[in-house]
Formats: sequence, C-alpha cells, structure tokens
Amino acid sequence: MATNYIKIESVTGGVQNRVKQNLKFKTGNFVWRIKFTAPLKASTINNKNLNVTTLNNTPLLTNIRYDTVGNYIEIEPLEPYNREESYLLNISSNVQSKRGQKLGNDISIQFKV
Repeated sequence: MATNYIKIESVTGGVQNRVKQNLKFKTGNFVWRIKFTAPLKASTINNKNLNVTTLNNTPLLTNIRYDTVGNYIEIEPLEPYNREESYLLNISSNVQSKRGQKLGNDISIQFKV
C-alpha cells in the first residue's frame, strides 16, 4: 500500500484525474513534478507562471528546473512547508509550448504536507 505524503485538498483546471503521488525517494521537502506533452518555451517557465503560495497568497521561495528531454518541470521548495498550513501549487495558462500553445486553463492544486 502506498503512503501519501501530501493531502490533496482540491484541484482546479480540469486535471483532477492527472494528479498522482509517486514517491521514489524522500528528500524532506516535497518536490512537484509537472509533466507536459510538448517541449516548452523556456521564457514562460518562471516563478510568475509556476509557483507555490500559502492560501493567503504569500509565495514560498522555490527552485524551478525544466528537463528538456523528459518535458517536465520540477518545483522544489527552498524553505520547509509548515505541516499545519495548506498551500497552493499554481500553474498559469501562460506556460507555452515552443509552438506558442497555452494550457487551456490555469491549474491550482491545494495541498497539505
């Protein structure tokens, strides 16, 4: 039986069935990995379009990495999550493919560690 390390509280943007937990190793901080089906335009991969905030919109310091081979983005917190607090992973529809295609909707995932 798999152990869930985060509690997904809500998901918007029509991607509820695509949010999965797959823990391969424990680092002490939960790193989000977002997989895309097409190569992305690098200029749209930034902390304005991809971020983690508290529910009152206070941003967490994060490191964002893009793997061009696997077409995924990793968002790693640079400060610990508070176990008593809920957070939002925000993915803006301004993230674009190299061909200029945008996501259909903004995506927001509310979670608690």
